[in-house]
Amino acid sequence: MSNHSFNEYAIRSDVKQIIEGLGFKEPTPIQIEVIPAALRGESVIGQSHTGSGKTHAYLLPLFNQIEEGAKGVQFVITAPTRELAYQIYDEVKKAIEYAGKTDVWRSSLVIGGTDKQKMMDKLSSNPPHIVVGTPGRVLDMVKEEALVLHETKAFVLDEADLMLDLGFIEDVDQILLRMHEDLQMLVFSATIPERLQPFLKKYLSNPTHIQIKDNKPSPETMEHRLVALRHKNPADIIIDISKTIQPYLAIIFTNGKEQADELANDLLERGLETGIIHGGLSPRERKRMLKDLQNLRYQYIVATDLASRGIDIQGVSHVINARMPKEEEFYVHRVGRTARAGMQGTAINLYAEEDLPLIEKLERRGLSFTFYEVKNGEWVEAKSYKERQKRNRNENDMEKQAKQMVRKPKKVKPGYKKKMKQEADKNYRQLKRESFRKKK
Repeated sequence: MSNHSFNEYAIRSDVKQIIEGLGFKEPTPIQIEVIPAALRGESVIGQSHTGSGKTHAYLLPLFNQIEEGAKGVQFVITAPTRELAYQIYDEVKKAIEYAGKTDVWRSSLVIGGTDKQKMMDKLSSNPPHIVVGTPGRVLDMVKEEALVLHETKAFVLDEADLMLDLGFIEDVDQILLRMHEDLQMLVFSATIPERLQPFLKKYLSNPTHIQIKDNKPSPETMEHRLVALRHKNPADIIIDISKTIQPYLAIIFTNGKEQADELANDLLERGLETGIIHGGLSPRERKRMLKDLQNLRYQYIVATDLASRGIDIQGVSHVINARMPKEEEFYVHRVGRTARAGMQGTAINLYAEEDLPLIEKLERRGLSFTFYEVKNGEWVEAKSYKERQKRNRNENDMEKQAKQMVRKPKKVKPGYKKKMKQEADKNYRQLKRESFRKKK
């Protein structure tokens, strides 16, 4: 229990009604830091994990600033995917209802895949107070002059690093160029990559930087398994794994669209019916895939990191990392798709030697990994990479010792190198036998 309460914030009675309607008892760590800063009108960079309560960390202060009599757009909230924008919009509508302001506070969802002309007419005739949308479609509406943002007071950029990865920062840049210089910027991102820094420096002057470090990077009901790749095709290992598990839904993560397409094809060729979801699919294909998932058509879906944050997929029982991500936070987001609401969850990670530094970092954060391999359709505990490294070092030392035991002949005859190698191999086998006997 924290010592903080929503009552300590200087917020209006209608915003208090929202908090009561949502059933919030006390603010989460990100809300404790963001709400006071946002209420003071400060620009904020907030770093926290999915599920930390960041959506309401910015929504509550924005609703507190809303001017009912004003006609123009007061706040713009952007998200990298339609699905995420829709989730935020859903929270906006819920909040308006709890505040008892359905006829007073106006909001609009501005995303692609809908009738553009109809949207333009609606926005022009009855400008909303709050716009939630994807950068591309918001920019379209601004260019068509259906949205006028000169008087907008605050701009929210949600999942900024995902925006960057999906190539939408340029659209955001174009939107912001058309907005007021004194704009309050609220930027939320799981990570702050170096490539994002120029954008942040351009638009945020002396922002309040808030970072919420979660010491528990995954639920306690989660199991983390490591399976060595050993130069095998990931699809072959995943097929073996599929014979040992019965997932409600398993997300198989890859590092990029090309890898996802290749792996999905490999799995289909091997007889595993698999869905696929990534930023390269058309809006129609993505919508159809999400509908298929809701209808339980697939037990397995190959995905990029888009699905770890940009899309809410329900009922995930297993996460399989066909390749480990490059950063700790991406691992946290991926495995965060499962073991929700106290349910059990399993993360199965195919790893190569280059992934060991990441695994060690995650272990230092408190994650506990178990080492397995699949043999004859069953899980078998395997030696950890540390034991294997030790064994490899011992074997290398033995090889050196075996070579040193071979004496080079005084007179060099044809084929002497072959004979020396044979003798070294014989010595090596002898040393291994002795080592084995000592262990026994």
